Amino acid sequence: MKLDLKPDFEKQELIPAIIQDFQTKEVLMLAYVNEESYKEMLRTKQTCFYSRSRKKLWKKGETSGNIQEIKGMYLDCDKDTLLIYVKQTGGACHTGEYSCFFNEIIPYQDKEKEILEEMYATIQDRVANPMEKSYTNYLLAEGVDKICKKIGEEASETIIAAKNEDKDELIGEISDLVYHTLVLMFYRKVTLTEIEEKLKQRHQKQGNKKEFYQKGEY
Repeated sequence: MKLDLKPDFEKQELIPAIIQDFQTKEVLMLAYVNEESYKEMLRTKQTCFYSRSRKKLWKKGETSGNIQEIKGMYLDCDKDTLLIYVKQTGGACHTGEYSCFFNEIIPYQDKEKEILEEMYATIQDRVANPMEKSYTNYLLAEGVDKICKKIGEEASETIIAAKNEDKDELIGEISDLVYHTLVLMFYRKVTLTEIEEKLKQRHQKQGNKKEFYQKGEY
C-alpha cells in the first residue's frame, strides 16, 4: 500500500470514485469521496463516501447491510479520481439492483455475440442463396437427424480433447460444436435472442456470486 500516494484534496474537496466488482469487473456505482471518507476507507477496508445531499459521511451498507469490501484501490494520473475494486454484498444500488447502471440507452454488444450473430445470419442466408458444396446446405437438407448426429459427434470429440488436455484441439472442437448447435437452432427456428432471454431468466446474482444450473435455475 502506497500511503504517500493519495488524492489531491487541496485542489478538489470532493473527488469521484468509480466502484467496480473485483471479479466480474462490472461497474457498480459512482460516488464522491472527501479526505475524511478516504481515510476511513484506508482504516476499515470498506467503502465510505461523502453524501452531497445529506452533507455527511456515508458508509456503504451501514443500514442496508450491502457493504463493499475493498479489494483494490487506484488513483488516476491527475490524482482526482479513484477506481475501487470491491467484493459486493447484496446490491450496490438503492433500488435493489446489483449495479446502478441498469438503464439501457445504447445496448452494449460484445464481439463474441457479434460473431455468433454473423454465423447465424450466414446459415440463414444459405437457405435463401444456396451454394454448391456448402456444408451448411448439406446439413439443412439432411434434416434434424443428421444435425443431431453431428452434434453428438462433436460433443464426444470435445470431451476427448478436454481429457487429452490439448487446448488448441479443445478450442477447435468447441467451435465445431457451437457451429452445429447454431445450425440446429436455425433448423428448429430457435433464435439467439430467445437463448439470451432464457439465460437472463436463469441468471440470478447474489452479491458478486453467480449461481449455476441447479434444478432448472442458473
